[in-house]
Amino acid sequence: MARVADRDLRLITSGAARRPRRMRRSPTLRSLVRETRLTAASFIAPLFVVSGRDRREPIASLPGHCRLSPDLAVVKAHELAAMGVGGVLLFGIPDFKDADGGAASDPEGPVPQTLRRTRDAGIELVLAADVCLCEYTIHGHCGVLKDRQVDNDASLPLLAEAAVAYAEAGADIVAPSAMMDGQVAALRGALDLNGYQQALIMAHASKAASALYGPFRDAAGSTPSFGDRKGYLMDYANGREAIREMELDAEEGADLLMVKPAITSLDLLARARDLC
Repeated sequence: MARVADRDLRLITSGAARRPRRMRRSPTLRSLVRETRLTAASFIAPLFVVSGRDRREPIASLPGHCRLSPDLAVVKAHELAAMGVGGVLLFGIPDFKDADGGAASDPEGPVPQTLRRTRDAGIELVLAADVCLCEYTIHGHCGVLKDRQVDNDASLPLLAEAAVAYAEAGADIVAPSAMMDGQVAALRGALDLNGYQQALIMAHASKAASALYGPFRDAAGSTPSFGDRKGYLMDYANGREAIREMELDAEEGADLLMVKPAITSLDLLARARDLC
């Protein structure tokens, strides 16, 4: 039997036995105990969809990417699934826009068509749909206007109608991004009332006004025709308000919370993570 000398015991009790490096000495051990894992399955790919067939429109602000008609979007979805990507988030660009964004809830619009085709194809992807009016309005704002200001409460039923249309077409997740007060509650109520209790809500809970959205707005054709969105998107300077926005969305029934743009809001991500 091995004997332990007094001096060895002193080393053990003094902390010499605490050697975290033991778990780092080989690739297999490091992989086994890795706390954070990032794989293709952790990503959701945005797809910008338009009506029609065999339609591909290059996006100038996103070289190498195109707006796709539903048939081509399904082909792209197959490619993404083969790469192991976890899901897609659909943004629709209609052929016609109006002041109220009525095309957002059109069951024959590009987003519902793409959802149905992808679902029917049996592609192993999570299907998510952006819920906003900016792509569908002639003015490019995220809600309907009254005296050139976004009317929060008048916008809620329109957002809810769009969410129901997407859930009906097969969306696993609806993602309200308009930053309207009460939008999560409006969507949750409408989804549940129409039998879509299992549809998840991924809320843009803390979405700050940012120039980083420029390429996306070009891709979605949703740049405001006047003014900006600072009256309803978050102010970067207000961290406590951002946390409060997240708390409100969680209370209203959001299943997933998004902080956007994440790269400039890492402090908020860390704070929100600590609260979970």
